[in-house]
Amino acid sequence: MPAQEDFIAQAAPFRAELIAHCYRMLGSVHDAEDLVQETYLNGWRGYQAFEERAALRTWLYRIATTACLRALQNRARRVLPAGLGDGSIDPDAALDAASTHEWLEPIPDALTFPTPEDNVTARQSLRLAVMAALQELPARQRAVLILRDVVQFSAAEVAELLETTPAAVNSSLQRARARLAELSPTEESLSEPDDAERRALLDRYCAAFENADMAALTALLQADVKLEMPPFPVWFAGREPVLRFLAARALAKPGEIAMIPTAANTQPAVAEYRRGADGAMRAHSIHVLTGGADGIATITVFLDPGLFSRFGFPSCR
Repeated sequence: MPAQEDFIAQAAPFRAELIAHCYRMLGSVHDAEDLVQETYLNGWRGYQAFEERAALRTWLYRIATTACLRALQNRARRVLPAGLGDGSIDPDAALDAASTHEWLEPIPDALTFPTPEDNVTARQSLRLAVMAALQELPARQRAVLILRDVVQFSAAEVAELLETTPAAVNSSLQRARARLAELSPTEESLSEPDDAERRALLDRYCAAFENADMAALTALLQADVKLEMPPFPVWFAGREPVLRFLAARALAKPGEIAMIPTAANTQPAVAEYRRGADGAMRAHSIHVLTGGADGIATITVFLDPGLFSRFGFPSCR
C-alpha cells in the first residue's frame, strides 16, 4: 500500500478527537474543521518522512496544535455575552449586533463523540461554560491544559510536542488549572441529565416554544436563569425579565416555529425554524440548554443559520 494511502487508513480514526481538540483551542466549529483538514493534508504530505518515530496520534496532535497556535496569533478570544458584563433586567433593552467580538460557537455532539478520549473530563471540557473559561487562558497555557488533562498526554510528551521542557509544561499546567478553577463552574453547579431526562426536558422546552406556552416555560426555568443570544452582546438575567423578553420579542403564534431536538457541547440543544412571509420554515437559531439544580440555568441562542449544516439540518424544511 502506498504511504499516503496507508496514512489515510491509519489516521482516519482520530478525526473526531482532533476536531474536539481544535474546537477546544479555537472556540469555533468552522475553524476546527478547517484546521483538522489542514492537519490531515500536512500529515499526508509528510507521512513518508514520518517513519513512525512517534505514535501517529501524537504526531497528528503536534501538527494540529501547531496549526491552532498559529491561527490564534493576534486573534481576539471568543466569548459569550455573559462574559462581557452584567446582565440586563430590562426586556425592552436594545439589541445591537454591531459588535467587534468573536463569538464562541456550539459544536454538534455528532462531530466529537464517541472518541478514544470520551471520558468524563473530555465531555465536561466541551460544555459551553467550560469552553468560555478555556478561551480566557493564554493560547499555550490552553494547549498545555488540554493536552495534559483532556487528551492525557504525559508532561514529557507535551514538552516534546510544544518544543519545551517538562518543567515548563508542569509550571504552565499549574497556572492554567488555577485560572480555570477561578473561571469555570464547579461540578456541583452543573446538571448532567440522563438520556430519558434530557429527552423529556427537550420535549417540554420544544412544546413550550412552539405553543408560546408561558406557564410551561415558567416551570422549566430556574429563578436565576440567563438568556444569551450571540451576536447580541446584551443578555438577560432572572426568570421574570427572560420570560417578558421571550413573550414580547421571541415567541410567535403556534405553527410559526418548529423546534428540532439535537445535542451540542454534550448538552441538550434545539434547532429552531421560523416561518417566513412565503410560508417556508427557515433555519433561525441553535438553542443550547444548560441545566441547573432547579431547572434550566442558561439558554444560549446562537442566531446563526449557517450553523445548521454542521448539525446536519437543512436551511429550509
